[in-house]
Order: sequence, then structure tokens, then C-alpha cells
Amino acid sequence: MDTNWMNNKTVIITGASGGMGKGVAEKLIKEHGCTVIGIARSEEKMKKVVEELGSYADKFSYQLFDVAVEENWIDFANYLKENDIHPDVLINNAGILPKFDRFQNYTVDYIKKAMDINFYSAVYSIHALLPILLESPSPAIINIDSSAALMTLAGTSVYSASKAALKSLSEALREELRGKCYVGIVCPGFTKTDIFRNQDSADAKAQKMLNMVSTSCDRMVNMIMNDIKFKRPLGVHGFDAAFMNYFGRIMPVQGGRLFSTVMKASKLPLFDSVFKD
Repeated sequence: MDTNWMNNKTVIITGASGGMGKGVAEKLIKEHGCTVIGIARSEEKMKKVVEELGSYADKFSYQLFDVAVEENWIDFANYLKENDIHPDVLINNAGILPKFDRFQNYTVDYIKKAMDINFYSAVYSIHALLPILLESPSPAIINIDSSAALMTLAGTSVYSASKAALKSLSEALREELRGKCYVGIVCPGFTKTDIFRNQDSADAKAQKMLNMVSTSCDRMVNMIMNDIKFKRPLGVHGFDAAFMNYFGRIMPVQGGRLFSTVMKASKLPLFDSVFKD
């Protein structure tokens, strides 16, 4: 496999203002000479990315819009055409992690928000950009999914549903586009990014637990980059993701019960709303 296939490509990355998206963007620019178009909503954060890129800043530009709105992707596709920009790679990275909670405690609006950002944003981006991507001699779509797509834990019904939907979509596209476009799925475990912003992690014990099971952002970015370099169809990263992948396949029912028992026994406030009546 040619690991240099990604050199000098034009890449679109959602959620590029921080965390894994920012890390992958920096690697693509600095190590592969790529031109990256970052998609996010915060101009302040995007300006910081540009500042931190220093002499590489000319290889990065950004567009500010909500990825969960279909019209924004249609407008973006038109922008690319009007400006004669020919992207080669789309990386869907944007996502939110809802607070651990019982399904009935989520409002329908909150469920819709999670589905829109975690799943429909990828639906809209791929639907709008695929015809343009297929004009490239080496097109690629990489969907940054989650270990939650491999096994559903109590308290993650909405998040797991959105990520399982993304995994299923990606698997179908992988076969439909075989030989025409590389489609990769990456399922990271807990990673030290601001995705935990919705969690009640102020409790010291809970924060310690999250840190113990989380992989550093830099390490996760390196593993994602290796997946892309070798055009791997599926990447599962983090020891927690490896456990979830194993038990999700071998013991789909008892495995979920085992994890619930461990979560409940931890007595962490993080899981109170899931297990306490």
C-alpha cells in the first residue's frame, strides 16, 4: 500500500477547531503538504489554529457553519465549484457526547441535536460532496466514529445510536464505492479532548477515572493518521475500545451487563442518573 497517497491532497475536515480534528489537520499539513479546509463554528478557535500553524498557515483555510444543517453543505459545495477548489478527501470528525443519562431523561430536541451532529452531518456532507470528490484521482472519505458504535453501554443510548448509524452508513458506502473511493471508519475509545464538556466531571474521582481510560489526543491522532496512510477500512483504538469491540462481538448481551455492573459498582456521580432511582 502506498503510504504517500495522501501527499499534497486537498482535505476537508469537520470539527477542525480543536481536539482530534485540529491534530489531524496539523499532521496533514506539516507532514504531507496537504491543503486543509477546516469546518467549525467558532472563528475565535479557528484563528487560534491559524496562529499556531505559523509558517504553515497558508495551507489552512476555514469555513464557519453548522455542520448539522443540510443547506450549509449545499452552499459549501457551490462555494467549492465557484472557486474552482477540487477536494480529494473528506474527514467527518465533528461530534458531541451527550451526558450519561437514561433515555427517558433526554428531551426529543436533545436527541435530535445529537443525531444531527453525530450522524446527519456526515449524511449531508457526503451527499453534497461525493460527486466532487469522485472527480479526484484518489478520493477518500474517513468517518471518525466511536467505540460506542461497537458496543452500547447503559447511559449512552442516544450517543451509541448516532454512532452506530454512522458506522452502518460507512460500511455500506465502503462496498458501494469499492474501487472508486476509499472509505475508512475510525472508532476511537475515550480520548482526552473537550468532548467531555457535557459530562459532570467536576468530581475528582470521576475525572480521575476518565483520565485513566482515556487515550491522549496526540496518540489518538497518530493512530488515526496511520489508518489513513494505509487506507485501513476500520480502525479501533484505545484499550477501552478494544474491550468494547471484543465483548460487543463475543458477548453482546452479557458483555453489556458486565460493563453496567462495573459502572454501577464504581459509584461515580458521573453515572448517578443512569443507575439511581
